[in-house]
Amino acid sequence: MRDAIRSIAEQMEQRGYVADRAIATAAHLAGSLGKPLLVEGEAGVGKTEIAKVLADMLDTELIRLQCYEGLDVNTALYEWNYQRQLLHIRVGESANATPAQLEATIFGREYLLERPLLRAITREAAPVLLIDEIDRADEEFEAFLLELLSDFQVTIPELGTIRAVTRPHVVLTSNGTRELSDALRRRCLYLWIDHPTPEKELRILHTRRAHLREALAEQIVGFVQQLRQNRLYKTPGVSETLDWADALESLGVERLDAELVRATLGCLLKDRHDIAGLAEDSLERILARASSPPATPP
Repeated sequence: MRDAIRSIAEQMEQRGYVADRAIATAAHLAGSLGKPLLVEGEAGVGKTEIAKVLADMLDTELIRLQCYEGLDVNTALYEWNYQRQLLHIRVGESANATPAQLEATIFGREYLLERPLLRAITREAAPVLLIDEIDRADEEFEAFLLELLSDFQVTIPELGTIRAVTRPHVVLTSNGTRELSDALRRRCLYLWIDHPTPEKELRILHTRRAHLREALAEQIVGFVQQLRQNRLYKTPGVSETLDWADALESLGVERLDAELVRATLGCLLKDRHDIAGLAEDSLERILARASSPPATPP
């Protein structure tokens, strides 16, 4: 089993995702047990990327459902192609078809528009189904998901019950903006992803931005790690670290200084209160603490 987990971690890193043992183990168990994986953590720590990397590893389709407040079943599951149905009705009427004959033909699969959830259970090859930011959806929609995640089947009144051809690999992500139900949690394996350690974040930079100068990479990681220790409305994640590294490299930066950091803070901090609250003396202190870089990973 350790070899399998190590292999998963290596495969993920080959695709630019640095996975620790907990992440690799969760990915292994979700696949071997056939259970959905619920991934929680702060924004920008790499939750969504897990599904993308798994789809690439499995050489299968990634189907993504982006959740939001007000998301309803029809939007996530299916809709009828009303334009095609109307066209069929007009053609049928011109051929003197009866209303009963028309109704019997317009509710076929060819008139069904598959949305992400239905598409995920009708594929011949099992896809990776990413249900992103499930905490943003309403509790009613979450309750609907229970049937899908339990039996991998859905009921369409006009067609009956449609069962999964193959069980999709399901990854759900949550930023914790709303507490999820116990019923949903029980149906999933659980993984919490925290902000990375300095060593792991430096390793991520080495993996994702291999061309970045070593000294600058160490300064970037040191500064971001120190910045996260402040009380912020929106703590920068790994995605912001990568964005900042790209920005600094595009500017031809070789070493950080307070003026440069202040000018590029918008890459890291996405709230005006956080930026305004970072006084010049605080910025200098953070830079001073960041001067001792984390150890370079082997």
